[in-house]
Amino acid sequence: MSSYFADTTLVLLCHKDNDRLGVHGGNVNSMGAVRANIQTVEDIYRLIWNAVASKRPIEARYQERHRLFCPHRLGRNREGQLRVLCYQYGGQSKSGLQPAGSPENWRCLVLEELSQVKFREDAWRTAPNHSRPASCVVDADID
Repeated sequence: MSSYFADTTLVLLCHKDNDRLGVHGGNVNSMGAVRANIQTVEDIYRLIWNAVASKRPIEARYQERHRLFCPHRLGRNREGQLRVLCYQYGGQSKSGLQPAGSPENWRCLVLEELSQVKFREDAWRTAPNHSRPASCVVDADID
């Protein structure tokens, strides 16, 4: 399974608490660096755009839930906010998932709320009659 994460790196400087860790005799006031890969909104936008263009499924976190979905349209809603119209086929959902192929599994996601976004090597999934095209993405960048 291949994945894509942006090369953006966040470096955090933090205080090492050696006594709490059971290390004695060291420099208690030393600083340490922690590296963390992060994805910017621009990174996520490019990843979703490429997924729509190449019909590649996505794995991500959205509203603290693990999601598997196929993005079909990327653009802005009436208020100019970035949205993704997608078909969710796996993972977790606040409203629950219906059987595969159900039009009830269409989702309108806020792009800025996606994290840990990566490609999946799964089959492309969709359903007829997506129910949210007019309200989700009115100005499509790609579909």
